[in-house]
Amino acid sequence: MERQSSLRRLLASMTLGLILAPTGVFAQNVSPDEARAIAKDAYIFGYPLVENYRIQYTYFVDQSGAEYKGPWNKVLNTARLFTPKDTTIQTPNSDTPYSMLGADLRVEPLVLGVPKIDEKRYFSLQFIDAYTFNFHYVGSRTTGNGGGTYLLAGPNWTGDTPAGIDDVIRSETDFAFVIYRTQLMGPDDLDNVKKIQAGYTLQPLSAFLGQTAKDGTAVPLEKPNVLPTKVTVDHPVTKALTPVTQKDEKTDPKFFEILDLTLKLGPVPDEEKDLRARMAKLGIGTEAGFDPDSLSPEVLKAVQAGMTDAWDAFDTFKKEQIDTGKVTSADMFGTREEIGGNWMYRMAAVILGIYGNSAEEAFYPVLQLDTDGNALSGANAYTVTFPKGQLPPVNAFWSVTMYGLPQSLLVENPINRYLVNSPMLPDLKMNDDGSLTIYVQNEAPGKDKESNWLPAPAGPFWMAMRLYWPKEAALKGDWKAPGVEKTN
Repeated sequence: MERQSSLRRLLASMTLGLILAPTGVFAQNVSPDEARAIAKDAYIFGYPLVENYRIQYTYFVDQSGAEYKGPWNKVLNTARLFTPKDTTIQTPNSDTPYSMLGADLRVEPLVLGVPKIDEKRYFSLQFIDAYTFNFHYVGSRTTGNGGGTYLLAGPNWTGDTPAGIDDVIRSETDFAFVIYRTQLMGPDDLDNVKKIQAGYTLQPLSAFLGQTAKDGTAVPLEKPNVLPTKVTVDHPVTKALTPVTQKDEKTDPKFFEILDLTLKLGPVPDEEKDLRARMAKLGIGTEAGFDPDSLSPEVLKAVQAGMTDAWDAFDTFKKEQIDTGKVTSADMFGTREEIGGNWMYRMAAVILGIYGNSAEEAFYPVLQLDTDGNALSGANAYTVTFPKGQLPPVNAFWSVTMYGLPQSLLVENPINRYLVNSPMLPDLKMNDDGSLTIYVQNEAPGKDKESNWLPAPAGPFWMAMRLYWPKEAALKGDWKAPGVEKTN
C-alpha cells in the first residue's frame, strides 16, 4: 500500500508538476488586479483545451445528446456529408465524409490500420492533441494510398516498437482526437466511401499483440465516461465534469475548472512553466484545483473581468491581424513547434475553425469582406469570379463553403447546397471568356445562373475556401484568392 502511494506521488510530481497547497492559500495572496491579468492570460491559453473537452464530451461521453457519436477508442464512421443539423463543431466541411476516433491513451497505445485506397481519391488522418495542435498526419500527401499500420501512443508509453508497425505516432496528451477525411467523388460514390471507412481498423496494443490489457481487463477499452474512475491505480485524474456551453464559456468561471482538469492529462511543456506558475496562484493546475467558491467576491469579479479582457483582446487581434490578411489560417494551425507559445493564434484558430488542417494539408483563404471592405450580408448579392486558368491550385480538390454568423455553421437553403467545389465543375457553367463565377446571394439568381449559385442566409455570413493538398503556388502566395464583388 505504501509503495502504491509513493508511486502515485512520484507520478504526480514528475508528470504533472502539481502544487499541493489548497486553492484558497493562493487566492488570499492575489490582488484583484493580478487575478484579472492571470485570468486573461489563462483564458487565452486555455480556450482550445476547454473547447476540445466540450467537443469530445459531446461526441464520446454524452450518450443522451443528439450528437453523440459513440464510445472512446473506436473508429466511428459517418457515411454522409455534414449539414446544418451538425452543430457541435463550428465551420465543418461538407466535402468529405468524416470518421472520428476519440483516443484515450492512458492505459496503452492504439494500433490504427489503414486500407489501400485508390490513388485518385484523397484521404487523410489528422492527429490532434488536447491543445488542438496537429501533431501528425497519415494520408495521401504524407504516406500515400498504399495502406499501413500505425501505433498511436500517449506521453507516458515507453515500450518498444512492435513488429508490423509502420510508424509510432506520439501524442503529448493522454487524450487525442483523430479525424479521418475520405473524399466523396459525387452522389453515386457513397457506397465506395463506406467500403473504405469499413477498412479503417483499430485495436489496443495488447489486442494487436494477443495479450491482456495493462490494467488486467479485457480489451478494448470503451468506457462511457471521459475520465473513467477505474483506469490505472496510479493516475490521479478520476472524475469527469460536464462541459461549459459555448455561450457560458465567456462568463462562467467553471471554464477554469475544466481547464484545470485538462491540464492534468499530460506533462508540463517547458514553454508553459512560467504561465502555469502564474495560473497556480488561482489554483489552476494545482492538486486542489480551481475553486470559485474559495475566492473572495472581489477576486472572483476580477477573474470574470479577465475573461472579458480575453475576448476583447481576440476582437482586437481579429480586426487588426486577421481581417487585414496579416495573419492567415496558415499561421494559426500546425504543430506545437510551428505555433510556439503564441496563445492568441491558437485561440483565434479554435474560434474561427477548430481542428483546421495545417497549411500543407489544407489551405483556407477566408472570404469575409467584400472588395470595398464591408462585411458580407444576405441583404446584398455578390459574385466570386476565378479568371481563366486561375482556379485554386491543388493536388486534391477545392471548395467554397457558406457559413452563417455568429455561429459559423452551415446554412439551411431551398436547394440543400452548402458549398461549391471542384467535383461540381462538370455541372457548373463557365463564362464565355473561360472564367468561373459563383453567385452568392440569399435569393435564387435565375435559372440560367442557378447551377453556380451558393445560397446565403438573410443575415451576416462569411465563406471559407478550402484547398486540399495545396500546390506551392498557393502556399507561397503566387496564387491569390479572388475578391467578393458586391453586385447590387
